[in-house]
Amino acid sequence: MQIESTEINGFLIDEFNQYSLEAGKTQGVCPLCSADRQPKNQKAKCASYDWERGLGTCHNCDDSFQLHTYQRKGNSIKEYVRPVEANIGNLVETKVEEWFKTRSISKQTLDDLRVTEGAEYMPQTGKTENAIQFNYFMGDQLINVKYRDGRKNFKLYKGAEKVFYNINSVVGYDWCVIVEGEMDVLALHEAGVKNVVSVPNGATLNSNNLDYLDNCIDYFDDKSKIILAVDADEAGQALRHEFIRRLGAEACYLVDFEGSKDANDYLIEHGKAKLRSVINTASQVPLEGVSTLRDVEGELVDFVHNGFKPGYQVGLENFDKIFSTYTGQFITVTGIPSSGKSDFVDQMCVGYNKNYGWKTAFASPENKPNYLHVHKLIRKNWEGLPLASDIGSDKWNQITDIVNDNYFFIDMDRYSLDEVLKKGAELVKRKGIKCLVIDPFNKVRDLNCKTEDVNRYTMEYLTKIEVFAKKYDVLVMVVAHPTKMYKDKDGKIEEPTMYNIKGGGEWYDASYHGLLIHRDYEAKTVKAKVLKVKFQNLGENGAEAHFNWEPKSGCYIPLAVDTSANDPMPWE
Repeated sequence: MQIESTEINGFLIDEFNQYSLEAGKTQGVCPLCSADRQPKNQKAKCASYDWERGLGTCHNCDDSFQLHTYQRKGNSIKEYVRPVEANIGNLVETKVEEWFKTRSISKQTLDDLRVTEGAEYMPQTGKTENAIQFNYFMGDQLINVKYRDGRKNFKLYKGAEKVFYNINSVVGYDWCVIVEGEMDVLALHEAGVKNVVSVPNGATLNSNNLDYLDNCIDYFDDKSKIILAVDADEAGQALRHEFIRRLGAEACYLVDFEGSKDANDYLIEHGKAKLRSVINTASQVPLEGVSTLRDVEGELVDFVHNGFKPGYQVGLENFDKIFSTYTGQFITVTGIPSSGKSDFVDQMCVGYNKNYGWKTAFASPENKPNYLHVHKLIRKNWEGLPLASDIGSDKWNQITDIVNDNYFFIDMDRYSLDEVLKKGAELVKRKGIKCLVIDPFNKVRDLNCKTEDVNRYTMEYLTKIEVFAKKYDVLVMVVAHPTKMYKDKDGKIEEPTMYNIKGGGEWYDASYHGLLIHRDYEAKTVKAKVLKVKFQNLGENGAEAHFNWEPKSGCYIPLAVDTSANDPMPWE
């Protein structure tokens, strides 16, 4: 039998009917357990086949299996090292097996998930150790290995692709569970929850680099329910927030481990049945647009103890003293033509990436062609001007990898705000962007807004941006040119304000923050002036920071003299 389509569940079939079962039949033998049963039962039809979903289920061993192998969507431009399956060791036994028993993990579960052990050099101890091997398969290919020694040191296979552990298990299901460690996968498997995956490297506070999600995002496209069963600590909660942001609150459900650290601890303390129950009773993320005190209780308690959280900074010392921001907000950046607005915004994005790992998407019609914009970003990361002789060097490869992985350029024949925000939402999900730059706003039009009333048009435009920023917890930076420029009595062009932008009153009212970038051609300096900050703890209205602009690198070098107040910021 062959199938009409080469695709199931959005994945291209690599090998149809990989176990050579009775194709087209709805029942038959199980490829996992039938060969190990008593001779009289080896041909018993103990399994159900769902060819449309590509999933089989055994009623004897209670396990599930993929009927086909699948190709991954898309082709990565990166080259990864692949572990050699012959080197992953033997099945765990003796002392290691006994240790797993203390964690309520059976030998059967270890066999099911192909956990092995073997000798491995561990950099933490500087010697070869006997290590548990958690083997990361995608289809039938070994993609990565996680090593754990007896001292609880970990490492992943050097140069291998980062993917979710046990990712094969979610294919064919419309729901799945995400946990924070391989032990939690084993625990849930032990409790009968098989479609569960783990992040490869735990949760790290203030890290938004979920490259393993980027590499596996296709596996979650068809999931109507994603249960987040991560650790209850601060880093785990930050990870949960990022998953909700990227996978969508409407699909995410939350698990309360009732004081236990994670799924494995809950298994030990409460048993299989209760662990299965706590997964089955996971609660949906609170209804969007409606909240109660309990929904914000954690933030409330933190605020009472610690006050306002510090804002995010770009890494320019004098500028950081007068301005910072939160995500979920938008900044309006204005200035006369050729004052360096776009270039300073690039500098901010590079700073956010260096400080916090943020990725940025640009909708910048005026920054075309893309290779020139890329060159600007390379120079700022290089902190100099790369030469032709640098191409192919280690530094060139390092910097170009940084720019390739962290900056994305939205290309359209005619830029529409709705389409830009739609593409931005896709980039949040697939790449985890934290910044969106619209440069300039007048070339990214809102085609659905009525243009007869400028103020109304402006407010509708900015409202859409604000909704996007809040929903996806993204910082949006909008570059807006002034419509009119005025000269002072000496013939010099006056510094514009936000009121000089078309629909200026709405810009000032709606923007969370406003910045002026102004170039002094005589002094050959650039200044950034705070036109507005919505929250006092984030900056100082009217304060200025002054810079030299370095032509080779395109970087802004802080000057010692500025006009910011001498008073410290509220968080200092």
